[in-house]
Amino acid sequence: MNIPAPVAVPITRLALQVRGLVQGVGLRPWIWRLAHEHGLAGWVRNDGDGVAIEVQGPAPALALFRAALAVPPPLARLDAIETRTLAPLAGSDGFAILDSGRGPVRTGIGADTAVCADCLAETFDPAGRRWRYPFTTCTHCGPRYTI
Repeated sequence: MNIPAPVAVPITRLALQVRGLVQGVGLRPWIWRLAHEHGLAGWVRNDGDGVAIEVQGPAPALALFRAALAVPPPLARLDAIETRTLAPLAGSDGFAILDSGRGPVRTGIGADTAVCADCLAETFDPAGRRWRYPFTTCTHCGPRYTI
């Protein structure tokens, strides 16, 4: 019986710089989940210009990742996404959220938003650990500018 040999899928690595209202809005954890959904390796971190991403994997998975990136979480606003192709790194696996980079900060601060339904439900749930806690918020709601 002839069993076909597995075909090696070429790996591509991209560097993306995301600019706009991208810090303090839950974008890095959202990108982490997106990378895991598509089986990609790399990292994401805040920097002075916004959010920097290096991601690698099969080209079709990267294309899906890049397309999904264009529809960000509710409080994020993407003004620009710059993409460069890099040489793939051998043995790169997993995706990480790295500590923020250093340098002058040129990103904006989001507007305050009303508390979301999930946080209100948590605040008024007698069995919850945030019951009657007046400052319950998440990455999708609450103060940004005033604090």
